Amino acid sequence: MAPTGPPADPQKSVEDEIESILQERIMVLDGGMGTMIQQRALTEEDFRGQEFKDHSRPLKGNNDLLSITQPDIICDIHKEYLLSGADIIETNTFSSTRVAQADYGLEHLAYRLNRVSAQVARKAADTVTAQTGIRRYVAGAMGPTNRTLSVSPSVERPDYRNITFDELVEAYTEQAKGLLDGGVDILLVETIFDTANAKAALFALQMLFEEEYASRPIFVSGTIVDKSGRTLSGQTGEAFVISVSHSKPLCIGLNCALGAVEMRPFIETIGKCTTAYIICYPNAGLPNTFGGYDETPEVTAMHIKNFALDGLVNIVGGCCGTTPAHIRKIAEVVKFCKPRVPPSLSQGYMLLSGLEPFRIGPYTNFVNIGERCNVAGSRKFAKLIMAGNYEEALSVAKLQVEMGAQILDINMDDGMLDGPAAMTRFCNFISSEPDIAKVPLCIDSSNFSVIEAGLKCCQGKCIVNSISLKEGEEDFLEKARKIKLYGAAVVVMAFDEVGQATETETKIEICSRAYRLLVEKVHFNPNDIIFDPNILTIGTGMEEHNLYAINFINATKAIKETLPGARISGGLSNLSFSFRGMDAIREAMHGVFLYHAIKCGMDMGIVNAGNLPVYDDIHEELLQLCENLIWNKDPDATEKLLHYAQNHAQGGKKVVQTDEWRKGSVEERLEYALIKGIEKYVTADTEEARLNQEKYPRPLNVIEGPLMNGMKIVGDLFGAGKMFLPQVIKSARVMKKAVGHLIPYMEKEREERRAKQGSIEEEDPYQGTIVLATVKGDVHDIGKNIVGVVLGCNNFSAPSS
Repeated sequence: MAPTGPPADPQKSVEDEIESILQERIMVLDGGMGTMIQQRALTEEDFRGQEFKDHSRPLKGNNDLLSITQPDIICDIHKEYLLSGADIIETNTFSSTRVAQADYGLEHLAYRLNRVSAQVARKAADTVTAQTGIRRYVAGAMGPTNRTLSVSPSVERPDYRNITFDELVEAYTEQAKGLLDGGVDILLVETIFDTANAKAALFALQMLFEEEYASRPIFVSGTIVDKSGRTLSGQTGEAFVISVSHSKPLCIGLNCALGAVEMRPFIETIGKCTTAYIICYPNAGLPNTFGGYDETPEVTAMHIKNFALDGLVNIVGGCCGTTPAHIRKIAEVVKFCKPRVPPSLSQGYMLLSGLEPFRIGPYTNFVNIGERCNVAGSRKFAKLIMAGNYEEALSVAKLQVEMGAQILDINMDDGMLDGPAAMTRFCNFISSEPDIAKVPLCIDSSNFSVIEAGLKCCQGKCIVNSISLKEGEEDFLEKARKIKLYGAAVVVMAFDEVGQATETETKIEICSRAYRLLVEKVHFNPNDIIFDPNILTIGTGMEEHNLYAINFINATKAIKETLPGARISGGLSNLSFSFRGMDAIREAMHGVFLYHAIKCGMDMGIVNAGNLPVYDDIHEELLQLCENLIWNKDPDATEKLLHYAQNHAQGGKKVVQTDEWRKGSVEERLEYALIKGIEKYVTADTEEARLNQEKYPRPLNVIEGPLMNGMKIVGDLFGAGKMFLPQVIKSARVMKKAVGHLIPYMEKEREERRAKQGSIEEEDPYQGTIVLATVKGDVHDIGKNIVGVVLGCNNFSAPSS
């Protein structure tokens, strides 16, 4: 059934034209090209044709070559789909990059393959357009290649890659040029199993549109490989969307690997997190034992119709196993269905991703950027990297994530290192560790070539740390444009041509200037801009340094009030550098500074995750000394702090943890362990409380008493901003361990009660069921998990999603 719609408007761009159609109806894409070629049962000689009859390698199976050797067959297939109701046909170029064609020894044909294939499809589309009076479109198909940037082909060498980002950009540039020269309307980056590969394709397209060609609409289609909801390289669907959205695709969606039934939940997820139109072209079900597809056109169309009726899709079609018969049925069933209306998503969120999404919004608590993967800031990490022991260095990264780092800072700036090579290798190692790769990376360097090396390895949306106006506006804008092409957020330091900003007014002035340049000239998303107004060292003995902390806090407040969308970050360790070696003093200073800076709008910071003290736990005298130093209330604050260090901490170093608290009552010990996150004694203390039958007749009483009292204090401190996420996580682990010890006793008590009552029926062991849900990857997951523990402690079933 032919589509209906108005004829082409010569005044509209192709993108505007397609978008106007998408707002009116569901458009239809074609089906499987390979499926139709297989039905022709072509021979080796058919694939070779006259031109390649003496080629040294077998060519059967190189479907893309048929655009040159058998163009009439390919053109006929295109026409079959168009006459079956397809609005859009894909070029026969899924494998037409020099990377994929190298398997056949035909890499030199890459440009020609794409141009010829585009011309064949253009001819078919124009012919049917003329016959029907309805405009048909050609999408240039850009497949994923047979290489991957995020996964090593060698089990023994997780850092090894058989392709580079630059090589993929070059290959995709060549392919796109052929497609554009051949007359395509759309560029379709499809069957994405590794988002890093797709980012290389999108980088190539954006460069071409900036430098050589008029822009065309971009469609992006990922591939979820199984019911886990992840791509082959491990990203969730939502993380994938965040990672590619910088290219502003007109359509985004999924194809291949799954049938419509299996694909539905993932299409629903993607549709909820993008304002782009949704494209969906599943396989004809799952393959049978012989690799064929048995799902009939009627069954496929029924599933697609349900998608349409539920408002999930804007473009539908078919992938492997689908034929013109499938497309005809699909076109018929969606003809009168209303298209999906893209949602109005909440504004004001910074969206980042590793393997999983990460959002920073108006109500997000302080974000910890783990600092220890820095050769300049961690002796242990530097020693491992210098020795080439990258796998052991991964343990530093993993510990940072386990201790609460939500973003991981990576810095390889050392004169003895090849910075780009070290950054590339370590980022490749991170890709092999899902427990680390799940969080976004912050690529940190004063050398832009090192920053680019890191960005070229990451499939997620990273942060670049940093750029500045130090070398002038031209250099600043050039780097900003590059960062935007890579799809990263950016940290801007408060530096300009004069130098580093130290005064409040200068910090505000430089950041405001940088903001205007980014937003007005580069069209950078304000939510992807992070300012570092320079946390500088205080307590140096130099009077001019006394106001540095105050200046940062005041500048932070002004920037957040005047530059919409911008975030504030900073390197916390700089503040206390004059007290290096005195860990107890430094950590106390950090805790006090953050307590005040966060209230004034500081969103994130590069910190040693897990080593931030609770504000109220800082010794009263030390707390006052830190307050005086940070707020410049006492001209002798530095001397007094040094004096305190000499009297209270051996050599100024961190006081060794004592077990003085163990002398308290069992209730006091449990409360202390929960607040401090100390697991060592909690099982023994919980058992001691349980055995006190007079005070706690039932195991549940221990939970409702001292354990819940401790968690209540944790909640109060967290709510007041006096505890940070890493500490809450540690507290939750302690609570879970204590409850885990009591559960067998609670179950035994329940069984004894049932036996005493003579009950043989299976009773519901819970008081009730409460379902907890947060958006996946949201920082509120930790809150959900804590609530789940608390509810479980109170005999409720608390499943979560």
